[in-house]
Amino acid sequence: MKAFVFPGQGSQFTGMGMDLYNNYPKAKELFEKANDILGFRITDLMFAGTDEDLRQTKVTQPAIFLHSVILAGVLGDQFNPDMAAGHSLGEFSALVAAGALSFENGLILVSKRAMAMQKACELQPSTMAAILGLDDEVVEKACLEIDAVVVPANYNSPGQIVISGSVEGIDQAIEKLSSLGARRALKLAVGGAFHSPLMEPARIELEKAIDEAGFNKPVCAVYQNVTAGPSTDPQIIKENLKLQLTAPVRWTQTVKNMLRDGATGFYEVGPGAVLQGLIKKVDRVVTAESVKLT
Repeated sequence: MKAFVFPGQGSQFTGMGMDLYNNYPKAKELFEKANDILGFRITDLMFAGTDEDLRQTKVTQPAIFLHSVILAGVLGDQFNPDMAAGHSLGEFSALVAAGALSFENGLILVSKRAMAMQKACELQPSTMAAILGLDDEVVEKACLEIDAVVVPANYNSPGQIVISGSVEGIDQAIEKLSSLGARRALKLAVGGAFHSPLMEPARIELEKAIDEAGFNKPVCAVYQNVTAGPSTDPQIIKENLKLQLTAPVRWTQTVKNMLRDGATGFYEVGPGAVLQGLIKKVDRVVTAESVKLT
């Protein structure tokens, strides 16, 4: 069974999507539609912007979404998923590619999500840190013992977890987890505490936008970040999506569940190859590769 997976923030690069724009009329049409919807030429920043340009939240999230969704559209019959999933932002790409959301509604939600997250980041200094070499349970217990906001945010692969919270909470957690034997405990260069309680203002703001967007039954089950399980019911998809900003991304569990349910190959749709690496850490022998246009 084929599993198509969609990357999240951090996979962007200058020049992303330019080959699609130049070589596929359908792609060019969608990129231009996106420029109109967003009210600025995101294509200029994607194709020729600086790293700094692409790091702006209002650019990063729509850019990765557009690259992923438009690539899936150009694939045509090659995009034939038995199941789909996306990492954080990538869940929106997966839902659009699988037909649960229209291109327009998906882009509007992603843009609103980016803006809401940016606003939440500005309310309180906060950050994230990558923790390598410890069992999930050790990290979870350590976070609970700290008297400041710090929680597991991304379960990326066995032995790799990202924590999220206040600057004070992250500093304390890094010290504690290092003493517990973490191979690495490194603060990340991010604007705030994504997938933590500090994103509550953004969650409230996005909830209304999700309610207003029209959701359909996807062509295949989409494994959602909040539950790590498959969803096809539009109402359940919506409710899980509302919880996503303040809940952890259960990627390790998602990959394990997809394998349990029969996935024999994973195909990454979008910029970069981050998810392939994470999937290989869950199962060394399964096929995990980028989709290729033929």
